[in-house]
Parts: sequence; C-alpha cells; structure tokens
Amino acid sequence: MSTLEILFYALSAFAVISAVMVLISKNPIHSVLWLILVFFAISGHYILLNAQFLAIVNIIVYAGAIMVLFLFVIMLMNVQSDNEPQKKLFTKFIGVLSGGSLLTLLIALVKQTVQLEGKEVMMKEGTIGLIHPLGKALFSDYVVPFEISSVLFLSAMVGAVIIGKK
Repeated sequence: MSTLEILFYALSAFAVISAVMVLISKNPIHSVLWLILVFFAISGHYILLNAQFLAIVNIIVYAGAIMVLFLFVIMLMNVQSDNEPQKKLFTKFIGVLSGGSLLTLLIALVKQTVQLEGKEVMMKEGTIGLIHPLGKALFSDYVVPFEISSVLFLSAMVGAVIIGKK
C-alpha cells in the first residue's frame, strides 16, 4: 500500500467519523465544529487529486466564512434543548426505517460496483485543478458569466447592507 493510499483512507475515515459526529452531537455548536473538520478532510482529498486551488477555496469559503455564519445564526437563535418538542415514537420509527432503507440501497450499490482486480489506477499528472488553467478558462471562455456573477454578488452585498441598516 502506497503512502497516498494510506493518506486517502485516513482522510476518508476522518471525514466519515466527523460527519457521524455532526449528526450525533447534542450541542449544535459542536455539530458546526465537527462540520468544519469534515471540510478540512474534503480539502485534503482535493489536495490528493492535485486540485490545490479547490482545497484552499474550500477551506476559506466553507470552513471559514460559511461556518462562521452558521455559528452566528445558532448563537442568535439561542437554541436550547429544554425548548425542543419531543418527537413522537412514530416519527422516530419512520426515521429509522428511512435510514435503514438508505443503508440497504447503499450496500446494494457497493456490491454491484465493478472490481478492478490486478489493475492499478494511476492519477495522471496534469494541471486541471491548478490556478493558471482555471484563470485562463475563466477569463477567456467564461468571462460573461463571471462578470454577471460578480455584479450579482455586488448587488447582494449592497442589499445586505441596506437591510442591515434598518
């Protein structure tokens, strides 16, 4: 087993464990912190795929900005477990039944996948996930949608400031 495979499996296990902790954490703030760790593990996978730009953007945008917004919303809502209504037994049963059905479906899909026995899949060296080709494509082929999205973001920021001042 190569170092990259060990790193891949370690990152995958870390992501799955963190995702499970997001679901089973009683405190919503702890769930957000576990979700940040999931995003870091996903960024590690991006780095393994030679997509360093996507890894950095994932850390900055999702693990940074969006998770800070989640924390602010949770803190502003003042979520307390005392005020939560208790779920009925039927609702819990339907949830367990749905989760079990999804698990059965996923197991069936994994069993149907084609096994590559004796064939080693190698990642090609390339520049797909790097900044230079992305910038070249963004400012040559997709310049109009890029400019339209920047105008939309600018108008959203102005709208947020106007709403926030009231």
